[in-house]
Amino acid sequence: MQENTFEITDDLLASKSQRFLHYIIDAIPQYLFFYALTYGFYYLGELTGIYIFNDYWNGMSEIEDLIITYLFIVLYYFVMEKYTFKTFGKFFTKTIVVSIDGSEPTTKQILQRSLSRCIPFDALSFLGTIGKGWHDSLSNTYVVKEDEFYARKNALIALEKIGQIGREY
Repeated sequence: MQENTFEITDDLLASKSQRFLHYIIDAIPQYLFFYALTYGFYYLGELTGIYIFNDYWNGMSEIEDLIITYLFIVLYYFVMEKYTFKTFGKFFTKTIVVSIDGSEPTTKQILQRSLSRCIPFDALSFLGTIGKGWHDSLSNTYVVKEDEFYARKNALIALEKIGQIGREY
C-alpha cells in the first residue's frame, strides 16, 4: 500500500469530548506519581532518619517544581505514545495517535507532540477546530478512533490488493 494515498477524514478524528476525557484520565497517573514520590520521600526519611530528599522535595522553588513537572509530563507522553501510540486516556476511549498520512508516527513526531505539551494552554487547545490540539498540529499527527481507522485502512489495503491481482512484477 502506498502510505500517502490514505486520507484521515474528520469522521475518523477523536471528538472533543474524547480529547477532554484523555486529559482527565492522563492526569490521574501523573498526580499519582507525584503523590507517591511525596510520601515515598517522607517514609524514606522516617525509616532511615535521613530527611534530605523529603526536605529538598518540599522546599523546591516554583521553577524547580515546574521543571520536574514538565519533565515528567514529557516523559509520560513520550514513552506511552512511542511504544503504544496511546496513553491511558486513549486506551480508555479506544483512540490512537497516527501520522497525517495514516502511518505510524515517527519518534521525532512523538517527541514533538510530547514537548509541545509544555506550551501554556496546550491542554485546552483541542477545544478549537475539530478537536485538534496544538501538539497535533505541530507534530503533524492526529488522534483517531482506532476501530474505524483500522477498518478503513484495511479496506483500502484490500482494494489495492484486488487491483494487483494478475500483475507481474
